[in-house]
Amino acid sequence: MSVAAFTVRTTPRYDRLSNKLHKSHRDFDAVEKSAAAILSQDPYNRTRRYHIKKLEGVATGEGQYRLSLGRWRFRYDILGQVVLLSYCGLRREDTY
Repeated sequence: MSVAAFTVRTTPRYDRLSNKLHKSHRDFDAVEKSAAAILSQDPYNRTRRYHIKKLEGVATGEGQYRLSLGRWRFRYDILGQVVLLSYCGLRREDTY
C-alpha cells in the first residue's frame, strides 16, 4: 500500500460549496472522495491519467489547477506538500 505524498486540505469557501452540493447531489460524496484520492497521489498529473490542467493567468490562492471528473470541477493550489482545494462545482451548462 502506497503512502500519500500530498496532504489535501480545504478552504472555508470550498467547505461552503461542498456542503451545498452534498445536500442536492447524492453522488457528490463519492466524487469528492475520488478527487481527494487523486490529488493526494498525483496533483501535478505526472502519470497523465487524469484530466488536470494548469490554468493560465490565475494567481496563487485562486485555484491554479483544475481537476475534471465527469461533470464535476475541482480547483486547487499546490503549496509544497499540501494541496489546497478552493472550489468545487458542476460544469456550467452553457459551456458547450
